[in-house]
Amino acid sequence: MEKLAVISSSPLFEMLSSTELAHLAELSEQRRYAVGEFVFEEGERGDSLYVIIRGEVEVLRRDGEGQPRILTVLTAPDFFGEMSLIDKEYRSATVRARSEAVLLRLSAQHLAAFRQTNRDGFTFVVINIARILSARVREANARLTARQA
Repeated sequence: MEKLAVISSSPLFEMLSSTELAHLAELSEQRRYAVGEFVFEEGERGDSLYVIIRGEVEVLRRDGEGQPRILTVLTAPDFFGEMSLIDKEYRSATVRARSEAVLLRLSAQHLAAFRQTNRDGFTFVVINIARILSARVREANARLTARQA
């Protein structure tokens, strides 16, 4: 039930039917992370996205001197890790539990299984990822412009 509640509240799954949401909840895997534990590290091959059920995670990236810098802190029902699913590239950042965290993991295999029986729902997920990534890029551009001013 908790998985379904989190998936239902995530903007990533907007416009999905209750049946589609239930199917995604069933496919997802719940994972627990202790404070300081890495979900994944920059440069690793990625094949999953994560939705936060409880707790906080921090997104870090190494600066020009190799020092980790916190880019943002995420809480429920935020999600992360979607970029590697789309472009099949290495992780662009590290994600570490800032507090005890409970996450839902949806792998490329889970999403492929979802696509097989829910083509329209899968299309909505892809559109939502694109919409949210676009908003994140606009935010980053605004921050860069503000720093340069």
